[in-house]
Amino acid sequence: MTTTREPAGEPAALAEPVEKVGRGWTSALSLANGAIWVGWYGPLQILLASQAKDFAPGSGMSKETMLAWVTGVGAVVSLAANPVFGALSDRTTSRWGRRTPWIVAGTAGGALSLLLLAGAGGMWTMMLGWALVQLTLNAAFAAVTAAVPDRVPRLQRGSVGGWLGAAQILGVVGGTGLATAAGGVGAGYVACAVFTALGVLPYVLRHPDLRLTPQDRPPWSWRAFLAGFWLSPRHYPDLGWAWLTRFLINLSNSLVLLYLLYYLRDRLHYHDPDQGVLILTAINGLTLMATVVVGGVWSDRVGRRKPFVVWSGMLMAAATALLAAWQTWPGAIAASAFLGIGFGVFTSVDFALMTDVLPKALDRGKDLGVINVANALPQVAAPALAAPIVTYLGGYRVLYLVAAVIGLAGAGLVGRIRGVD
Repeated sequence: MTTTREPAGEPAALAEPVEKVGRGWTSALSLANGAIWVGWYGPLQILLASQAKDFAPGSGMSKETMLAWVTGVGAVVSLAANPVFGALSDRTTSRWGRRTPWIVAGTAGGALSLLLLAGAGGMWTMMLGWALVQLTLNAAFAAVTAAVPDRVPRLQRGSVGGWLGAAQILGVVGGTGLATAAGGVGAGYVACAVFTALGVLPYVLRHPDLRLTPQDRPPWSWRAFLAGFWLSPRHYPDLGWAWLTRFLINLSNSLVLLYLLYYLRDRLHYHDPDQGVLILTAINGLTLMATVVVGGVWSDRVGRRKPFVVWSGMLMAAATALLAAWQTWPGAIAASAFLGIGFGVFTSVDFALMTDVLPKALDRGKDLGVINVANALPQVAAPALAAPIVTYLGGYRVLYLVAAVIGLAGAGLVGRIRGVD
């Protein structure tokens, strides 16, 4: 079992970890992370788009607009949920530790919310179900993410981040596969719900969490609690630039993924768009898997983060531009492969970079939750930006050019981070 050295007077839950975690711990946490992403991306890649296509006729809006509303509302919920639940887990003093109760409650609630989506009969039920999925799974995700700086020493976080990134893409591919192979929208939601609930069990049952005693928890104050969510870029400039980098690169990636099903159907006229999304997701996943762990381990060994983030962001921007310039099925395959290579390195090294700029041990969950807003906010911004571009301002070619410019800007801003090599 992993141990954390506790200096005199400092509780273990707040100490800086110094002993490496083992393969069992990393594997179990990665499986839990992947299970959460199954619950997110089965709906995002296939199921929500299919429901929007079914519910749009007679509603007075296009399928693109309906999907934008549903995913946008869910993303707004995610914006608040991740930092709030991260902050609550920081203050949790249960006998099962700070993070485990939120992992269990969040995935159980997420599974039930996915079952609600399986029975949705219209846009409003779909919107409610997706908002609940985002609320509950973000509670679990905030706790899973915070477990890394709790337990993993700095010079192992790139490799652990790599395995979490590998689990993330396997969750995306697995969720897409379950949604496609289950035999219908309702069955797809049920399959994702079951996997999400079961996937966290090895971690929560086999790896006890670090406990925070009540005397080590600061006194409760609503004012202090709410004020803590503002992390001033003036006081923490590295954190601010790291956040903006993650936001821009994730926004670029979200613009690529959001309308992928419609791009294949309406622009490329691919004969089976659902299958096409699965093929592209699998190709993206294979190339990502080839680089995500290697990139993290390599970053740990050389002790550097920024060059990896810069070059991976530039490669992703080039791949996105390829979608605009070469609008064919082979072009989509090539772009998916290069996006996977870039995003694999970015996923692992950027995660390590974020943990390196956290201000306080007591607020790891909350601070990572604020950082994770940079993952959720693009889900709000992407539909608002993409829908008018596709409908009125030039279609998919312009959309992917805009996405490439945004990603390139994110890669360039990494150089403003001064406190990390």
